[in-house]
Amino acid sequence: MQRYRSHTTKEPIGFIYIMTNISRTTLYIGVTRNLKIRVNEHRESKNPDSFTSKYNCVHFIYYEYYNFLTEAIAREKQLKNWKRAWKDELIAKQNPKLKDLYADLISGELGSDDLYY
Repeated sequence: MQRYRSHTTKEPIGFIYIMTNISRTTLYIGVTRNLKIRVNEHRESKNPDSFTSKYNCVHFIYYEYYNFLTEAIAREKQLKNWKRAWKDELIAKQNPKLKDLYADLISGELGSDDLYY
């Protein structure tokens, strides 16, 4: 199922998200149209050869919503070029305890209704 910003446009919405391992030493930054499905795929290691499977990045600790997928892709590229300290500071602003946000995502407790199409 495709997710679109509105019924009048076919431009898909997008998210950037950050996954990490249990010790919070490795970060993975990704982009998706459907946050719930994509985070779940990482948690279940759907692709055993992927970076997130190799480094056990199954903890969902950060996300940003964008009205356009192209904006999310641009932000993903920007964040991937940031220094680790900058990424840590960004994450800490939204999630200071580095809590795994997956349960909140699944239960509907996270932010905007746009997360739950």
